[in-house]
Amino acid sequence: MSAIPLRNGGTTARVALIPGDGIGKEVTPEAVKVLKAVCAPTNRKIEFVEFDWGADKYLEEKISLPAGAVEMLRDEFDAILFGALGDPRVPSNQHAADILLGLRFKLDLYVNARPVELYHAKFTPLRDRREEDVRMMVFRENTEGLYVSVGGFFKKDSPDEIAIQEDVNSRKGVERIIRYAFEYARAKNLKRLCMSDKSNAMNFAHDLWQRVFKHVRAEYPEVDSRHLYIDTLAMEMIRDPRQFDVIVTNNLFGDIISDLGAQLAGGLGLAPSGNIHPGRTSLFEPVHGSAPNIAGKGVANPLGSVLASAMMLEFLGWQPEAEALRAAVKSAVQEDFVTADLGGEKSTSQVGDWLLASLERSRHD
Repeated sequence: MSAIPLRNGGTTARVALIPGDGIGKEVTPEAVKVLKAVCAPTNRKIEFVEFDWGADKYLEEKISLPAGAVEMLRDEFDAILFGALGDPRVPSNQHAADILLGLRFKLDLYVNARPVELYHAKFTPLRDRREEDVRMMVFRENTEGLYVSVGGFFKKDSPDEIAIQEDVNSRKGVERIIRYAFEYARAKNLKRLCMSDKSNAMNFAHDLWQRVFKHVRAEYPEVDSRHLYIDTLAMEMIRDPRQFDVIVTNNLFGDIISDLGAQLAGGLGLAPSGNIHPGRTSLFEPVHGSAPNIAGKGVANPLGSVLASAMMLEFLGWQPEAEALRAAVKSAVQEDFVTADLGGEKSTSQVGDWLLASLERSRHD
């Protein structure tokens, strides 16, 4: 389960690499070597160009996202493969906000796609669940909501301080993410779609979601679509995840509910994501963060980055290669060739090497 292939479709692609900070610098090279291996037997070719944007550059040069970077990525690259950002030497994480949120907003990557797929039943905290019971796609609106930083302080650091954070929802923004979710369900022949909001409490912003949802769903009668309040959705995902194929919601709720889904499927080490604008340069990343506490120890899980790479390949229109990567990851998980976060004892590079060997074996089967 991944993003709809809406970019490129040719035999070559140009990909920007931004490993970033912490374990991003360790998992991204593993993803790259696996990408090269899965494309080698075919006529596909990826040109990788690496950029050193991260905490080191920010601390040395006070530069987070260089001038002209957004335009260059938009005009010269098909996709971006991202590692992670965050470094304790930058307590404010300003560089992370400038780079990641900057790219999401300035490239208008309005779809955040988070597949939730259980690769082995032992990894879910839910009792008596099988792999096929936890399989859904969460679509999060990625450019609006509470993340646009509209607001401010009044009488800051005083006993009378007031902090205001505005929830920004445009009809255009709401409609395009809901429509994308329905189009995905139709393209993948998935029958159930759930839109989630909190319109019983947020009776302006989420009234807009209700009205747009009602309007769009009428165009997709073949999809069994319904609405759940976000608190009910969270409970239902735990009670019976089998009932969900596609979920679409706003920026904040999508951030939370997709992490809940990741935990149902084995944790953030297995969680990929895509930040997508159909037909335009889009960004793909694991969602585990920079994990400075384990950075440099060679124990980071590269599977999230490999699965994000599979999403990128599907976005490029390279479906067979995407499926080969997912199959290799599934084999690694089922054969327990994994890092410590999944109960194994293998290193980051050992897992990457095993994936290479798995791809080689599958070609000769």
